[in-house]
Amino acid sequence: MTTFDSREKAFENQFAHDAEMQFRAEARRNKLLGLWAAELLGKSGEEAQDYAREVVRADFEEAGDEDVYRKVAGDLGSAADEATIRAKMAELSAVAKGQILNEL
Repeated sequence: MTTFDSREKAFENQFAHDAEMQFRAEARRNKLLGLWAAELLGKSGEEAQDYAREVVRADFEEAGDEDVYRKVAGDLGSAADEATIRAKMAELSAVAKGQILNEL
């Protein structure tokens, strides 16, 4: 194996690792967002966990965060405005990344 092949393989491995970490962080963020929204909706315990799983599944509808936003905004109605939901998504994104890094 040449040096070029070794470097190419290392870059491929790093790319795959980064993509997996991004996926895990987004899924964790969506779960945390679901738990936050569940609390606003008056859900607790298993009902809140079930709702958080619904939010995670909503992310598979299309690329990006809009599907998650629409799910949560539609369910919350007037309980939270767009700015509040998007700010919470950004906040929980940082929290989720931190949690993932702490697990390593």
